[in-house]
Amino acid sequence: MSAPIPAPVAEAQLQAEVLTKALPHMQRYDDAIVVVKYGGHAMGNDQLARDFAQDIVLLEQSGVNPVVVHGGGPQIGAMLDKLGIKSEFAAGLRITDKATIEIVEMVLAGSINKQIVGFINEAGGKAIGLCGKDGNMVRARKATRTIVDPDSRVEQVVDLGFVGEPDTVDTMVLDQILGRELIPVLAPVATAVDGGTYNVNADTFAGAIAGALGAKRLLLLTDVPGVLDKNKQLIPELTIAQCRQLIADGTVSGGMIPKVETCIYALEKGVEGVVIMDGKQNHSVLLELLTDHGIGTLITR
Repeated sequence: MSAPIPAPVAEAQLQAEVLTKALPHMQRYDDAIVVVKYGGHAMGNDQLARDFAQDIVLLEQSGVNPVVVHGGGPQIGAMLDKLGIKSEFAAGLRITDKATIEIVEMVLAGSINKQIVGFINEAGGKAIGLCGKDGNMVRARKATRTIVDPDSRVEQVVDLGFVGEPDTVDTMVLDQILGRELIPVLAPVATAVDGGTYNVNADTFAGAIAGALGAKRLLLLTDVPGVLDKNKQLIPELTIAQCRQLIADGTVSGGMIPKVETCIYALEKGVEGVVIMDGKQNHSVLLELLTDHGIGTLITR
C-alpha cells in the first residue's frame, strides 16, 4: 500500500495539472492581441479589480498582447452628483454638455485610468495609461440618436452634445507599445474631427480599437453571463447572422442590443472572435481564454 501523498505535494501536482491544461490555450494566443473592455460592477469591487489586474499581467507574461479599454459611468455619475451637475440620458447614452465633458475627461483619463494602471503595476506588470486623444489614436465624429416620442410616436433626433463615435483609428502609438512588455490602458475619450473632445461609449471604443489592431479576441466584460436565450439560459456561441436574428425576434433587447451590434462591428472590421461575458466572476478573463469551455458567449463571423 503506497503512502499518502503529503498535502503540499498534492497541491503542487494540482497546480501543475492546471498549467498543463492551460498550455494549449496559451499557445493559441501566443503573440496575439486581445482587447479587453473592462467596466461594470467589477470596477467598483477592490478584490475583483486586483484579480483582473493579475489576469492581465499573467496574459502578458505568457506571450499575449493585452490592451485594456475601460469605462466609468458610475464614477462619472458620482462625481457629477458631487459637483451638483445633473445628468440626462437619451437612448442609453449620457447627454454631455461642455461642463460635463470636462468632468468626463477628468474622471476617465485621470482617476480611473491611473487606478487601473496602478493595480496592474502592483501585480507585476508595466501599464501605460492613455486615451484616444494621445497621438490622435481615435478621432471621433458627433453622435446622434433617434428616439420615438411615447405620446406622439414621432421620431425625434436627440443632440447628445459632446458624445462621439469613432471615425478613424491610428494605431501608431499602440504599435510602438505592444510586444515590449508594456500594457496599454485606454480611456474612451477621443479627439473630435472638428476639434475639441468627445466622450465615446467604451464598448464602441473597444470595438474600434480591436478592429484596427486585428485583434484575435475582444472581450466585453459586463454584469451578465453573456447573451441569453428566451429561457434566460446562456448561449455559448453565435454567428453574426444568428445575432441579427435574435435582435429581430426580440430575444436580444434593451442594453444588450448595442453590445451585440458592437460585436458585429468589430468582427466586420477583422476581429477573429468577440466574447460577451460576466466580469463579476473572479479571474473571468483567464477562465474565458485559458480553459476548454470559456464562460461567456463567443460571437464569430
